[in-house]
Amino acid sequence: MKMKLLSRTLLLLLPLCSLATTAQAEARPRPNVLLLLTDDLGWQDIKAYDIDEPSPMETPNIDALAGKGVMFWQAYSPAPTCAPSRCAIISGVHPARAQKTHVVGGAPPKPINKHLRMMDPWYSGRMPEDTFTIARALKQAGYVTGHSGKWHIAIDHHAFPQPEDVGFDYTRSDRGSRGGMKDRLKDFATDAPNDPYRLDANGYPYHQTNVDAITFIEENKDQPFFLYYATWLVHTPIHTRAQEHLEKYAKKLGVDPANLPSRDTPGQTNPFYCAMVEELDYYVGQVFEYLETTEDPRWPGHMLSENTYIIFTSDNGGMEGGRDERYTDNHPLARGKISAMEGGTRVPLIIVGPEIPAGVQTDVLANGLDFYPTILSMVGAAKPEDKILDGTDLLPLLTQDPTDPNLVKGANGEVRDTMMWHFPHGHALESTIRIGDYKLIHNYDHVNDPDTEALELYRLYDSTSGEAKRVDIEESNNLAATMPEKAEAMYQKLKGMLTEMKASYPYYNPTTTNNLPHKEKVPTVLETRVQGNRVAAQFEEHGAKVVHADLIYTLNGGDRYEEWFRAPATVNANGWVTAELPEGTTHYIFNLIDENNFLVSYPDLDGVKGKVAYSDYALKKG
Repeated sequence: MKMKLLSRTLLLLLPLCSLATTAQAEARPRPNVLLLLTDDLGWQDIKAYDIDEPSPMETPNIDALAGKGVMFWQAYSPAPTCAPSRCAIISGVHPARAQKTHVVGGAPPKPINKHLRMMDPWYSGRMPEDTFTIARALKQAGYVTGHSGKWHIAIDHHAFPQPEDVGFDYTRSDRGSRGGMKDRLKDFATDAPNDPYRLDANGYPYHQTNVDAITFIEENKDQPFFLYYATWLVHTPIHTRAQEHLEKYAKKLGVDPANLPSRDTPGQTNPFYCAMVEELDYYVGQVFEYLETTEDPRWPGHMLSENTYIIFTSDNGGMEGGRDERYTDNHPLARGKISAMEGGTRVPLIIVGPEIPAGVQTDVLANGLDFYPTILSMVGAAKPEDKILDGTDLLPLLTQDPTDPNLVKGANGEVRDTMMWHFPHGHALESTIRIGDYKLIHNYDHVNDPDTEALELYRLYDSTSGEAKRVDIEESNNLAATMPEKAEAMYQKLKGMLTEMKASYPYYNPTTTNNLPHKEKVPTVLETRVQGNRVAAQFEEHGAKVVHADLIYTLNGGDRYEEWFRAPATVNANGWVTAELPEGTTHYIFNLIDENNFLVSYPDLDGVKGKVAYSDYALKKG
């Protein structure tokens, strides 16, 4: 009797075991991740993002991607220029905290010219090679990691560190069809077999960068992969190798490619640029198609696209123009790349993948700094211990309700409603903060300038009803004078965030020809002394107290990729500044900052122009 009951039980269990085995076989494997970072693609360059004026660009593949996932209307880059955004995305660290706030860097502070009243602070030339990057985190989690395209996290595209130095197993940096053209009106690609940019059956130039991206996926699809595809499009040079595309947009826009509208002419009127955007769409569309038509070897019966998260975005806002021509127009947003206003930092962002609903548009704030923690969450990897991540995990938002801002919470459990940008460079010289519907701009260069306010306050949206209603995304109605308490409160919040990150600020230029108070009081350096690794500079004050000093030094003076670092120096009461030279120092410079924020460099770098070896002007060890 017991045997019959046991047999009957086994017979009943067999179908259940079979179902369990089948379910296990069909279980979704660990997902793949494709981070697709475009270069200088503006918020209004994609058809799906059209508001106000219709875009002439044609982007059917990117538009289709938006319909398959979540499209963010209020997404931002970490910085308004390339390198700091890329470093921030790969490292998870805010540019202000990383001291990587602009491109190139790694040079002593100096005035750009005698007409500018302020100068940039020192900022790092690169992301440190020991950074625990997202690639290292995923590699540790069992992923194969790949990179194709642009890198630029150092003082030069080819300078150290390279992708393989920070956790990437595979890297290719061929510019493909984005290499320079001698004559953009004549040197078009053909369908000749020996043409390195030969046109395909659809009339698009061969693009090695895209081929490299697909090759990585093809060669590694049998294991969980992370691909950082950093396309060179749509950065300068502004050209297309497809004559047909140029002629198409020239006709569509009614312009002559040989005589384009100037930078001051509003609108998206550049046929070369429009062709570039269409070609970007075509190439990334090939990647999307490969994922959609290739079976997942780790998940038989399913395509790679069913188990791949795609993050599509840009490194900063659109570059509106060069010296002689307009490239694009970020209207209605103010300004563009190289400014922390909306046009320089607001970017397209589309995220698709497993369990992310399709066809959702959201006004929830997002930032490129969010990618690191979000990707960790996507793949089920733990946050690295003792690792500062300045972004927030977006996966709960993406998978539960992409329109609910309450699902985006920081490590402290509070809803994230604040973002900050720090760009103390060039003509912009600004830090900005977004808190809810409002945005504050702090202009550093405002003293004795009637055209520049210290603070600008804008209400971008009205979300009091629960829906983000557009108010002033143009940043045209400055409310600082009518809402001084709110402006001051946001300014204090901004200062607090910058202080916590130990941000660097611009300095006044003591040699400017402009009228600045107290510039006649700046100190002078009288002499320097050296004793072993200990160096000193004697200074004389002229009415303004020296309150801070830095040692600016290099370990490779005279090398092709000469790079300078900063270390604090000691200001002594006896009129001397002292410092210890770090091991390996070849050359050094003293920076003295007085109580009015004027920076005096010794040796004097005023007048040094162009790409130079600063070691030719600096003090030499020994």
